[in-house]
Amino acid sequence: MLYQTYQLHDDLIAPLRTLARHTDFPTEWSPWAGVDKVRRRFSAGLEMLTRFELSHASPGFGIDTVRVGNRVVPVTTEVALDLPFGQLLRFSKDIDTAQPKVLVVAPLSGHFATLLRGTVETLLQDHEVYITDWVNARDVPVEAGLFGVDDYIAYLIDFLEHIGPGAHVLAVCQPCVQALAAVAVMSADDHPATPRSMTLMAGPIDTRESPTAVNKLATDKPLSWFKETVISSVPRRYAGGGRRVYPGFVQLTAFLAMNMDRHRAAHHKLYQHLVDGEDEKAEKIKTFYDEYFAVLDLTEEFYIETIDRVFQRAELATGDFTYRGRPVDPGAIRKTALLTVEGGRDDICALGQTSAAHDLCRSLRPHLKRHHLQANVGHYGVFNGKRWEKEIYPVVRNMILAME
Repeated sequence: MLYQTYQLHDDLIAPLRTLARHTDFPTEWSPWAGVDKVRRRFSAGLEMLTRFELSHASPGFGIDTVRVGNRVVPVTTEVALDLPFGQLLRFSKDIDTAQPKVLVVAPLSGHFATLLRGTVETLLQDHEVYITDWVNARDVPVEAGLFGVDDYIAYLIDFLEHIGPGAHVLAVCQPCVQALAAVAVMSADDHPATPRSMTLMAGPIDTRESPTAVNKLATDKPLSWFKETVISSVPRRYAGGGRRVYPGFVQLTAFLAMNMDRHRAAHHKLYQHLVDGEDEKAEKIKTFYDEYFAVLDLTEEFYIETIDRVFQRAELATGDFTYRGRPVDPGAIRKTALLTVEGGRDDICALGQTSAAHDLCRSLRPHLKRHHLQANVGHYGVFNGKRWEKEIYPVVRNMILAME
């Protein structure tokens, strides 16, 4: 009943949001002194009420242009490969010079791939960029079947095959495990589309290293607790009606709870900016939360397998990880260069969890391995913001160029 309860609550408050959107006052609606300030406070309150909702659709990347060298070129987003649970998107640019191909592997953890908009924008300056665009599980009919961790890996292999030989992989957060597994499988098979380099950013390769609050939550409860407490069936009104999912709104609630004071402060600032007529400052906060409040449901099997295989048993780190029944050995990786990136203040994926990949990729020669520790950035700052653009990205770009 978890999903149904959420849906009922959202349905009940929807008329209030609609009323708030259509309520407005003229600039001069009373002769009383100071009434304009009252009007602005009331209008700001109404706008805050309209924002009291979640979106279950991708907000879109909205990347129309990018600077390449000394000129600004148009960018077109294309669907390169369309599969039931995810699409391979390509950001096409009208340029004459070929650039290295990079597949950005986005997390499947409650938000849409557009959360990596800043990552993509920066990479587009020097690369031909593709990204995994995962579909909201509540929109996938039950007839499409299941989608678990092995299916995620299979999708990555399919995407790399479509891109073709000579590509590079950059995985962010949770899918670092699947990306490493996919490259290991392709390396063992001597697959022609095995990527030239693999960048793993703030990912849980070995969650036994410096466990965070997120890790402890995943390990303190038995799998039965997760199945009984946070898994729910999609309401019949949606295309995926009846599918068992881990709802995106549950994941968002967990994220908000980790830093509730910060989110309260941000919304207080937003309200004050609206009252003061500081539209530009208000827009920055609204843009962030428009993205943050766009949530995506995960299939039950993917969520439970991730809790079990990645967080509770750390299968990749212990050598017990399998793909379609076959053992996965990162030691099979001999030609794909490895770069790991960690944030010094990351409270989701702590120090040592991503760099553990270096020990697993034991067959790589030293010059094909590099680790970058970025001080004074949290989880989000590893792949977005000024530190990413000015300090982390140059390291990523140099690794890719070195393998071209």
